[in-house]
Amino acid sequence: MNEKDLKALASQLRQPNGTAGVEISDMMNETNIKMTLHSIKQLNILDNEIVLELGHGNCKHLPFVLEQKSNLTYYGLEISELMNQEAKQINHQYTDKQTAFFHLYDGLIIPYENNYFDKIFTVNTIYFWDNPQLLLSEMYRVIKPKGVLNITFAQKDFMEHLPFTQFGFTLYDNEKLKKLIDETSFKLIGSDTQTEIVKSKAGNLVNRAFTTFSLQK
Repeated sequence: MNEKDLKALASQLRQPNGTAGVEISDMMNETNIKMTLHSIKQLNILDNEIVLELGHGNCKHLPFVLEQKSNLTYYGLEISELMNQEAKQINHQYTDKQTAFFHLYDGLIIPYENNYFDKIFTVNTIYFWDNPQLLLSEMYRVIKPKGVLNITFAQKDFMEHLPFTQFGFTLYDNEKLKKLIDETSFKLIGSDTQTEIVKSKAGNLVNRAFTTFSLQK
C-alpha cells in the first residue's frame, strides 16, 4: 500500500464513511471481535443494568451484550454517521423494542445525564481521542457511583509496526494509559492482557497483544 492508500485506510478506521466504510466496518468487526467480547465479559454486567459503548461500529456484537443478563438496556455512541446508520439497520429488532439506542456525538461531549450508566466500554477508540481528559471526565460524569468503565486497546509495541498508524493514531502502552487515568477521578481496579493471531488491516497475519483496563467511579 502506498502512502495515499495508508492515509485513506487510517481515515476510514477513525471514521468510516461511504461504500468503503461499510467494507471497513465488516473487517473491523471480524478483526476486533475477540477484543470486543473480552471487554464486555470483563464488565461483569448484572441484571437490569444500562450499558454504554463508545465507538460501536456496525455493532454486530449487540446480541452478545444483551444476552449477558436479563432486562439490559444498551446505548451506543458514534462519530461516524455511516456506523450509526449501519448499527440501527443491523439491530432494528432491538431498537424497535427500545432495548437499544444509537446516537451520534462529537467525540468529546457525551449527550446523557449525570450518573446514568452502570457500565461503559470502548474498544480500539482511544487512539483517536482528540481530548482524552475531557472524554474521560465525561465518562466519569455519566457513569453511576461504583460503575465500571472498560477501555480495551492494542498495545503500542504491536500498533507501531502497522504502517497506517503513523497517520492520526495516538498509541498507548500500559504505562502511558495509567498516567492518563491517574489524572482523572477514576480508580484503576484491574487490567488483563491477551494475545491473539489476527489478520491485520493490511492483510497479513500477526500476533496482537491487547489489554482491557477496568476503571471504577
